[in-house]
Amino acid sequence: MLPALRAPLHLIGITALAVVVGAVSGLGSWALFEALDAATSARLDTEWLVWLLPVAAFALGAAYHYYGADANKGTSLVITESLAPIDVAAERAPHVPARMAPMIFGATYIAQLTGASVGREGAALQVAGSAVSTLLKPFRLPAHELRLMLIAAMAGAFGGAFGVPVAGAIFALEVQRTGRIRYEALTPALAASVTADYVVEGLGRSTPMVSLPVDLDVSMVLRLALVGVVAGLAARVFITSLHAIKSASHRLVAWAPARPVIGAVATLALMGLFGRDYLGLSLPLVDSALAGIAADWWEPVLKIVFTVVALGSGIPGGEVTPLFVVGATLGSTLADPLSLDPRLAAAATLAAVFGAASNTPIACAILAVELFGGGLAVPAAVVCIVAYAVSPERGIYDGQRVGATKDLRASAPPRPRS
Repeated sequence: MLPALRAPLHLIGITALAVVVGAVSGLGSWALFEALDAATSARLDTEWLVWLLPVAAFALGAAYHYYGADANKGTSLVITESLAPIDVAAERAPHVPARMAPMIFGATYIAQLTGASVGREGAALQVAGSAVSTLLKPFRLPAHELRLMLIAAMAGAFGGAFGVPVAGAIFALEVQRTGRIRYEALTPALAASVTADYVVEGLGRSTPMVSLPVDLDVSMVLRLALVGVVAGLAARVFITSLHAIKSASHRLVAWAPARPVIGAVATLALMGLFGRDYLGLSLPLVDSALAGIAADWWEPVLKIVFTVVALGSGIPGGEVTPLFVVGATLGSTLADPLSLDPRLAAAATLAAVFGAASNTPIACAILAVELFGGGLAVPAAVVCIVAYAVSPERGIYDGQRVGATKDLRASAPPRPRS
């Protein structure tokens, strides 16, 4: 074979494999979302199911404690395994355990059925990473190619879940290192994300795009920047609270299966005080905010509280949808004081809070454009980037590696000594 042909043919082969990975990821996302829709409907139709949350939390805590092994690391493990080892001598084939997919699928279903305030997209990433790692194991691919396929799996899961193939590809490249994008995986990530989107839509699930008209001026940009500051602070509160509750639960409760039970009881107590709107995914709150109905200031606050209590105590699930709820309701509450279109503020902030919490501002700005139209490009970019700058360097994913600091002083050349 001519040396000049080796690289293009290898790229074609990797891209073809990424298409298969995207199909698997899309199928996994579709199956998970269908199951969770059924779980949510069952909970809303049968109100007493929420009182089973402590029992469900104990069962899930015990299952993960005694049988989970590395599956306990969740989405962070998928991110970690997609990264090359820092020490070249430690090179090995990446591995996401096969048990992760069925465990997170079942755990997220049970959590939604009983009302835990956890998301589903993080679960989709775990299902895709586990399934792809397991299916490709017999083929004995080189370690670097397996890592590319894990990136493609994350892209397919995210892009297929929301119907945002470009954002899905960028998310998978951006989430690995803060402030860095892995361009070498761009082609397989995009191929997988587009394929997953086609698979999910072909199976009957679609994400309708809502086009929002935008009339920009300097004043609006400044007001949107202020929204970004508040969104970044919300992400900071979420991250700090989540890590604090995780740390406290590990320090104060020695037996791991008891931790989710405490979180479940706390969730029921919160439900008794504030109602059922913040249980499960809370998607009606997003729908209201995007319809232009003003949210109350306590809605994003309570969604943060319900979610960090559930996730921090060890109830399995994701962070993405709850952070979308926080963002949409937060933007809605800020719209009136800042004289912004409430739909515009809700849409831009929906993307910004998660982008700041996950250190993926570019992917989330693109997500807003794919969901709400090209008119949102500048507003989403302003809010997402400002929120990212305000948020802490440590995000919601422990497996994320530091690529660049947010402190711009670190990029300045050292001063010469006098």
